[in-house]
Amino acid sequence: MKKSQQNQHEGPNEPAILLPAVIIGVIGLMVAVHLARTLALNEQGNFELELWLAFIPYRILAGQGSPDLWIPLVWTPFTHAFLHAGWEHLGFNSVWLAVFGTPMAQRYGGWKTVALFLVSAAMGAAVFALTVLPNNQWLIGASGGVSGLTGAVCRFMFQPVVVAEDPKTGERVILGRRLATYGELFHSRRAGPFIAIWLILNAAVPFLPALIGQSVGIAWQAHLGGFIAGLALVPLLEQRVRS
Repeated sequence: MKKSQQNQHEGPNEPAILLPAVIIGVIGLMVAVHLARTLALNEQGNFELELWLAFIPYRILAGQGSPDLWIPLVWTPFTHAFLHAGWEHLGFNSVWLAVFGTPMAQRYGGWKTVALFLVSAAMGAAVFALTVLPNNQWLIGASGGVSGLTGAVCRFMFQPVVVAEDPKTGERVILGRRLATYGELFHSRRAGPFIAIWLILNAAVPFLPALIGQSVGIAWQAHLGGFIAGLALVPLLEQRVRS
């Protein structure tokens, strides 16, 4: 009798950390890279790390005279997402990843979430290159990839839960949330304003220096490019049911 009461009080074992393993893994990798930068590398080492892992679109122009300068453009559209300028930068992107990466991983699983994160980071890098060339500006940070997850989550986060009835038992079964069409997104009272405010805030960043009198180190181009990529590409992750 006493044993039964003790088991009732203990209840089921719950994980101490509720984040999906893939989100913990990505955040852990970013933290490990930044720890290495701050604890193991000197100023020259950090410069070399950024030189080979940051996205530097000026390589496109410089590589015309020396083709070997093009080579890092193969991987840097993705690897720049794991470098950060400081702990505040890393912390903000980690929280952002936890908030929007968690529903992505729960719906699509780890590999698809990472794939969209990387593709969105690359799309953000492409938009960054289009807007900064011919200037020599470098891009680091996970914001493009996380913006892609944000855009993807917008396609289902605000949708009502679909409930069906089991034909055999008659019980109500929760099927989840379906992806919204573009029309449904922009007519939604919650999704529409969220997307509009997000796009407007990021599009307004390049005008901030004129208002505050100093430069702003925010890669708004990567935010917009990544967000649009996630918004557009997430249907590719949906499972197709063959008839």
